[in-house]
Amino acid sequence: MTLDPVTSATITGYRPQNAPPEWDRVCGQVRMLVAASAARSPYRVERLLTATTRLAVWCHRSGLPDDPEVWLRHETIDAFVLTGCTDLAPSSAQTYRSWLRHMRATLAWLERGEQAPPPMTAPKTVSPPYSPAQLGRLRGWAECLPGQARTDALVLMALACGCGLTSGEVAAVRTGHLRRLACGAVVVAVPGTQRLIVCRAVWENVLAYAADQPGDRFVFRSKRTARHAKNLFSSWTARHTPTGGLPALSVRRLRSSWIVELLCSRIDLGVVADAAGMSTSALARYQHFVPVLDEPTAVALLRGRPDEQGR
Repeated sequence: MTLDPVTSATITGYRPQNAPPEWDRVCGQVRMLVAASAARSPYRVERLLTATTRLAVWCHRSGLPDDPEVWLRHETIDAFVLTGCTDLAPSSAQTYRSWLRHMRATLAWLERGEQAPPPMTAPKTVSPPYSPAQLGRLRGWAECLPGQARTDALVLMALACGCGLTSGEVAAVRTGHLRRLACGAVVVAVPGTQRLIVCRAVWENVLAYAADQPGDRFVFRSKRTARHAKNLFSSWTARHTPTGGLPALSVRRLRSSWIVELLCSRIDLGVVADAAGMSTSALARYQHFVPVLDEPTAVALLRGRPDEQGR
């Protein structure tokens, strides 16, 4: 399986901070596992490398063979989560479990007839969207910020609320990924995706301005050099708290607002799902935020245009 050059370089050049002595013994197998599963994984390759490294080192210290098949057994992963992740919050440990079990499934070892592992987490919930009034006031607050803070707040809202990008995608977007069309629309080519991401019209000017900046640099927090800087969003939002009782900026809530706005516009579910990078069934989790159509609108939609009869 062919990986893009950036992902391949990330894997081959990876070395954990304060690498333990066991790293040199397991690094080859760690890189092999991540390289084999990265292209089909929804998780960032850096996260897969971190989790797999911890698992491999724990297995080595526990006296288990340096064998990826042993590492990814269900019972090995569960034992690792229970005894090798005690320094992590319970939710983080369960996240590691999800990543590692997904890696196992991706490598097609379930084809041996093994039973799928039982879920250990509750069904996913979605972050509530901001109300239209909150979004309007948040944009007004952002436009009053000074200098770089104003730019960062607006592009964060434009990428997450105007384009529906996830945190990882917002972090990855550079000015070279933005393209202006002749019609005035702004298209975002997010690394690692094939999605058609077109910015909502009300946010076009923000990204058009970013696209016109010289050089190829990150759009959000443009002065950073690392794609996944530590606490990239939390450190920024901690320093920039909206006033007037407004909620803090959250990428997840901004993305939820984008999805709900599209659903409220009655855009085809397949189009929304493709743009969001998710299944149409996953959109059902947002449906309770979408108001029921009034009867005249429902009648008009069901009736269609009279001149379409017979076509």
